Amino acid sequence: MFILSEDSQRTQGRDAQSSNIMAGKAVAEAVRTTLGPRGMDKMLVDSSGDVVITNDGATILNKMDIEHPAAQMIVEVAETQEDEVGDGTTTAAVLAGNLLGEAEDLLEQDVHATTIVEGYHEAARIALEAIDEQVLEADVNDEVLKQVAESSMTGKGTGGLTADQLAETVVEAIQHVASDDGVERDNVTVHTQVGASSSATELIPGIVIDEEPAHDEMPSEVEDASIAILDVELGVRTGEIDAEYSIDSIDQLNAALDAEESELRGYAETLADSGVDVVFTTDDIDDRVASFLANEGVLAFEDLGNKDARKIASATGARRVGALADLEEDDFGHADRIRTETFGDDDLAFVEGGAAAESVTVFVRGGTEHVVSELERTIGDALDVVATALESGEVVPGAGASEIAIADKIRSEAAAIQGRKQLAVTAFADALDIVPRTLAANTGQDPIDSLVDLRAAHEAEGRAGLITDGETVTIDDPVEFGVVDPADVKREAVESATEAATMIVRIDDVIAAE
Repeated sequence: MFILSEDSQRTQGRDAQSSNIMAGKAVAEAVRTTLGPRGMDKMLVDSSGDVVITNDGATILNKMDIEHPAAQMIVEVAETQEDEVGDGTTTAAVLAGNLLGEAEDLLEQDVHATTIVEGYHEAARIALEAIDEQVLEADVNDEVLKQVAESSMTGKGTGGLTADQLAETVVEAIQHVASDDGVERDNVTVHTQVGASSSATELIPGIVIDEEPAHDEMPSEVEDASIAILDVELGVRTGEIDAEYSIDSIDQLNAALDAEESELRGYAETLADSGVDVVFTTDDIDDRVASFLANEGVLAFEDLGNKDARKIASATGARRVGALADLEEDDFGHADRIRTETFGDDDLAFVEGGAAAESVTVFVRGGTEHVVSELERTIGDALDVVATALESGEVVPGAGASEIAIADKIRSEAAAIQGRKQLAVTAFADALDIVPRTLAANTGQDPIDSLVDLRAAHEAEGRAGLITDGETVTIDDPVEFGVVDPADVKREAVESATEAATMIVRIDDVIAAE
């Protein structure tokens, strides 16, 4: 009896488990060498020839165009990590892959998949308790936040800048949008511009948009600016229906042209008389209206995207107006300064200060498109983890120290667990060792020797990680070297990796239909 169509393919039992585990491990292996301060980059080339060079785990996995459903779950782990806490994507993916590897060994020893899943969940619970115990007692002040940012960015593409230089900018940006109610992360924007070196990267107290003035004679800078945002076309009105007008004389033609000119001049005079200094509109501005506005000293921008219009309204306190006749002074926004600058072939408008100071922009510069793209990803991750650390107020040691401590606690509690589930709990601890082992391998050290030394130092000193200054690698207390991570990054990595691994291990039947 045929239940499935002839084109369907079915894989069952151990073969299905092995296939899924192999796919998950392959994905994790693809990003493993990017982990840590000495991690390497990946070059990703798509079918159209576009190139992305990065060591950001989420970006790599997203660009790889993975089709295998089990492997796609590891990609989702990285995406979840990125969405929730902004960093730790490579750690989460590598941990998930190693959990699958350990599960494969247990399956070969005839440990049931359900037992493995129960053991992994028990180990994850212990791991979360261990993370709580690792949280440092020190206040999360600017210095600690700077260390968090540096730890996130070290080893990533920062152009000619050091992580230390960028960290100050990142912390300043997050502190600018922090309040007693929390951190408004959405009020921090990263804007990239090719040209100049990465050392020209700066923090703008306001927003930056890709727009140029509607007329060349308009002022390039306006101080103490009153701002109007319109959803209005500043041009000749046209009817909803097709109509023809019969003109019998030159006088009638001149009268029509004069009426049109008067209408357009009226738009400019209405805006100028209202007291507005800068006009943003989501529709077109007729060239003659733009010229009249320039003569009045009004700076205007046309064809704004809806997103930019919302951003300006939020940053300046302006209200969008749908009809020029409805424009009132209460609708105006305010900024200390609006200026326009040209960078190569691009024109940018900077809206700074005043109400706009609630939003800030990290204006990223770089010599090539690849440099600024990687800088954008690097700074974005750093902004996320600093915001996470500031909101939670919890940081833990980095450099593999937390993973060593978590694994040690899991092993110590595994002895009290009855039955085969103990094997799965211990396997979870072994899987956590992949983080310090990978950090060691990526710095050129022997991973086994480094792991043994780390465990011994942890037992003797209570806290030990792999510290590198670019030339030498030592085992020491990472906190003394300012290598710390938000506790939520570790928690999210453990939880998401465990969920993905247990879901994949439980699958024993794969049915693929055309």
